[in-house]
Amino acid sequence: MKIRNIKYTFLVATAIFINSCAPQKPTKTVVKKPVTKTETSNQKIDNQPSTIKLNLPEVNREFRAAWIATVANINWPSKNTLSTQQQKDEALKILDLLKDANFNAVIFQARPSSDALYKSSLEPWSYFLTGEIGKAPAPFYDPLEFWIAEAHKRGMELHVWLNPYRAQHTTGGPITSESIVKKMPEQIIKLKNGMYWMDPSDEKTQNHVSKVIKDLVKRYDIDAIHIDDYFYPYKEYNGGKDFPDNRTWSAYQNAGGNLSRADWRRANVNKFIKRIHDEIKAEKSDVQFGISPFGIWKPGYPEGIKGSSQYDELFADAKLWLNQGWLDYFSPQLYWKNDGPQSFTSLLKWWESENTKKRHLYPGLNTVGLRDVSDRPTEIVNQINVTRNILKNSAGTVHYSVDGLSKNAAMYSAVKNAYPTKALVPKTPWIKKAPLEKPILSVDNGKNALNVKWNSNDSQSVFQWILYTKYNDTWETEILEKNLTSRNLPFIKNGKKLNTVAIKSVDRLGNESDYEAKKL
Repeated sequence: MKIRNIKYTFLVATAIFINSCAPQKPTKTVVKKPVTKTETSNQKIDNQPSTIKLNLPEVNREFRAAWIATVANINWPSKNTLSTQQQKDEALKILDLLKDANFNAVIFQARPSSDALYKSSLEPWSYFLTGEIGKAPAPFYDPLEFWIAEAHKRGMELHVWLNPYRAQHTTGGPITSESIVKKMPEQIIKLKNGMYWMDPSDEKTQNHVSKVIKDLVKRYDIDAIHIDDYFYPYKEYNGGKDFPDNRTWSAYQNAGGNLSRADWRRANVNKFIKRIHDEIKAEKSDVQFGISPFGIWKPGYPEGIKGSSQYDELFADAKLWLNQGWLDYFSPQLYWKNDGPQSFTSLLKWWESENTKKRHLYPGLNTVGLRDVSDRPTEIVNQINVTRNILKNSAGTVHYSVDGLSKNAAMYSAVKNAYPTKALVPKTPWIKKAPLEKPILSVDNGKNALNVKWNSNDSQSVFQWILYTKYNDTWETEILEKNLTSRNLPFIKNGKKLNTVAIKSVDRLGNESDYEAKKL
């Protein structure tokens, strides 16, 4: 983004560039046309460099996300026969819906089952996009690229959600030569329910998924990689029978392995999680890694909890991953009501007690299908409030799925009321980033309003702005998208006079710059 021509005297412009740029990377000196200070309606404008000491209010922080499921055309696209323009129109409708309810992130399923809703040399175009495995959209566009650009334009993060091991869904159309099932037959097993699954303990499976993820991180301007709860498949997918991985299990035993079969499976998944985390950070350290496992680690943890065991049935030791900090955020799928054998509150408190590395904990809420409650919207809002009470300043939730909002007016209204204003995402202090430069701010009198403009020499790193305005003794804050770089502010609001304006920039991780301010 080009820096706009801001009117200053030559000496003022020079002082601003010295103050705002040093000791960061040097910038070219820009000569500005001289202007005189103006005084209108007793509003004196001071465009001198900010040395004002202000006690600015804290900005609200909370992670607010929704899952966008593409598998089986659950959320988007609604059909696999839509035109390119119809797909785009649906995507924009979803993003606008979430923006209007003050969400700040979308978790988009770009790889539902070893396929791609983006241009990939590693896996075929998704059946859910065009109705044919390997068929590109026509007229051509890259859906993931489109979703990223449009989410960012609205001040929302875009997290790429993928299933690491599912090779073919039962709704994924006929197997063709383009399918990964044909291209990696030794690594893929057909389950009793008709799904195809990659063997998680096969090194070629791990290498392939690693390449897919590194490719996504390298080529796309994403904010996070997100893996859901599918590791080894749920037993009901295979008619209640054990996963048939005899080939890799025998190879492990023949090589002298001495772990039990269950521990061996968990060890392979653990190795994969640690590897993916490290590889993402090696490629782009500020891209986050999130996991949304099944919400119960084991029955009885905490006391009184009943249900399936991710540890014993999916061979996913998600507690270990959280304990070790092999992720940036953790979204256990707590898809149950507060009072019951799978208590939402009890489970969230237990997961928080296991969060020894203090990573982000953003529980998944069953906004679309929470059972055994008489008033689902009220229950979901209660869960949002429980999360805020337990997690305090690093609170956040993820809603499954966007259909629970877009197809239920009462739910949408309730959640929108629970998110009454915009919020920045919680800070991520363990990811180190160079500090943002202080923004450049100018103010000029208009006839009926103060014309305020701002920008930054560090615009490539800016994701959002925070605009602060003070009327008499009352501060107001506004979180703005990156492309908004000006405002006309009334001199008088609700009988109070505008006396101070300040601006900060915010990066993709929610880090704030120093402020630039003007007193009037």
